[in-house]
Amino acid sequence: MAKTKTDLILIVDDTEMNRALLADMLTPTYRVLEAADGQRAIDLLQQYQSEIALVLLDIVMPKLDGFEVLAVMNKNGWIGRIPVITISAETASTYIDHAYDLGAVDYISRPFDERVVQRRVKNTIMLYSKQRMLEGMVADQIVEKERNNYLMVEILSNIVEFRNGESGLHVLHIRTLTDLFLHQLQRTTDRYPLSSSQIAMMVNASSLHDVGKISIPEQILNKPGKLTAEEFAVMQTHSALGAQIMADALQRHREELLQLAYNICRWHHERYDGGGYPDGLRGDEIPIEAQVVALADVYDALTSVRVYKPAYPHQQAMEMILGGECGAFNPLLLQCLCQVGPRLEEELRLRSPGDMAEQSILALSSQALAAGQASSRTLTLLEQERTKYQFFAAMSSEIQFEYHYATDLLSMSEWGARQLALPMLIEDPAGDRQLAAVLDPADYRDLQAKLRAATPDCPIVDAVYQLHVQGQKRWYKALARPLWEDEESGQMEGVIGKFVDVHERQLQLQTLQQRAEQDSLTGMLNHAAARERIQPYLAQSGRQYAVALLDLDHFKEVNDRLGHMFGDQVLQYTAQRVRRGVRAGDITARIGGDEFLLFLKCRQPVEPVIRRIFSGLGGKFHGFDIAMSMGVALCPQDGEDYETLFHKADQALYAAKKAGKGRCLFYEDKMRDLLSAISPIDR
Repeated sequence: MAKTKTDLILIVDDTEMNRALLADMLTPTYRVLEAADGQRAIDLLQQYQSEIALVLLDIVMPKLDGFEVLAVMNKNGWIGRIPVITISAETASTYIDHAYDLGAVDYISRPFDERVVQRRVKNTIMLYSKQRMLEGMVADQIVEKERNNYLMVEILSNIVEFRNGESGLHVLHIRTLTDLFLHQLQRTTDRYPLSSSQIAMMVNASSLHDVGKISIPEQILNKPGKLTAEEFAVMQTHSALGAQIMADALQRHREELLQLAYNICRWHHERYDGGGYPDGLRGDEIPIEAQVVALADVYDALTSVRVYKPAYPHQQAMEMILGGECGAFNPLLLQCLCQVGPRLEEELRLRSPGDMAEQSILALSSQALAAGQASSRTLTLLEQERTKYQFFAAMSSEIQFEYHYATDLLSMSEWGARQLALPMLIEDPAGDRQLAAVLDPADYRDLQAKLRAATPDCPIVDAVYQLHVQGQKRWYKALARPLWEDEESGQMEGVIGKFVDVHERQLQLQTLQQRAEQDSLTGMLNHAAARERIQPYLAQSGRQYAVALLDLDHFKEVNDRLGHMFGDQVLQYTAQRVRRGVRAGDITARIGGDEFLLFLKCRQPVEPVIRRIFSGLGGKFHGFDIAMSMGVALCPQDGEDYETLFHKADQALYAAKKAGKGRCLFYEDKMRDLLSAISPIDR
């Protein structure tokens, strides 16, 4: 620090000799500014506040004295960032105590002792530098925590959307509308006072409004026509199911976000007049966050394409809501809808997921920082902050570490070292066998490479690795940032970071992802998941593939004559035979009703393979003769993208059924004029 003379010190004294003496003592190490009175000091602080590392301040001065300068620094919020050492011949305790009360951190009496001045200046600047680093670490962790929270919410809500067959914009629209309505509500009335962080948290929680739909059968979720009374009753249970998911989480984590998500999941279908479900709440018995999401959900449902309806124009949707066709809403919210109505379409078009995420993260983290920002000005209090930080890290299963390049020394928090069965200090970590047994050397090198690629503009690196902890492998997320000697040189002095256990969360996400991708009856992939897996293969040029569509012949007769339960058993039996007939690397899916899809990777002539698979699909199931029709399209002959191949395989299937069923046909150009038999779920 001292070698590069980067720190700027402001000397404020009305006596030129005093300023000259102090400047002579400090200029070999620091840059110096001088002010002859308090007013000039304020002007320089205003101009150089981001650069000044320390103020040496006389108390007795003309225009503005030292106490008045301290008062202005407090008013402008500078005193928390710029330390002040008072300099004076006054030794009365009343003067010194008053200076401390106004925020001064130390006192130097005249005449000046050069060694005392240099040592106290150096210690104070170093203390504040460490404090700013600590505050930066805390700020980064808070922002990272909120970013992780947002990411998890987004993943979960997108899984629900993916399974529900809605557009990928639905959750973004709900977030945007919720944000607009809540801010307009604050401008319209003081009946529901909310802080910016509360609004941001409600917007975040709104993404989870339909999480209960993950438990609704897919044939009901994606039914293209009107639901029967029994099906609609099943669909209505998604509110209570979503609330139960949040209630289970609340038993383990008392988080405000989870409580808001519970309220929204359970009550976003309630109506202001008591005509909603599941509890028939009315008026302000319904939490305001659920009321707002209810209005947002109705507007987006009206103006978006759904499997059962086209999109209505904005104006028609407004008229339907205001006319009561979609149930009763809070009159204040309807007023907000009218006020923001003229710009709704533009807002929904312009807002991006990244913008919404950053707004939410910054609002939540700013609130957290404002509530918990470190304010210590002494080494004792700084150590207390470090102790608290380590304590909370231990409670949250975080393994902290620091690394110094000059000494090649890795130091770990006491809890982290105990958790990993490692010493707290490790020399030459790259070559340490104990550390290599916990973190694979290849992962260690990968983390090093990510840190070397970090920049002051993007200092945080993160990655997920498996650690060997207490005899088992567990997934941990590494979060780290380099410490630079100065940002311009790019010379790293060290690294700070932590490992956070994410093992259970990873497993839960894998389970949720698997449930979202699977057809609930057969255990096969559903159509959307199959398409996602097939498309990367088709993007590889020079490869050969086959897309085959299969359809059970006379299946309607099975349901009509023997009942739907027997029909479901036939579908499950057929799915087993389809899976047994293909290789492990091929892809199979149920794409709706009695239709199945095969995706085959062709390393040999495909026709014999297709014939073998097709011939093995027949048979009897409890006296019922199983017969199937199949249509096949080949890549690259018939097309190179999924939609084209699916469409042509569908035409071949249609031709096979029209030719008498029980047949397998490959696509030919002469089939292109045949009507398509694309299934409702694909439409």
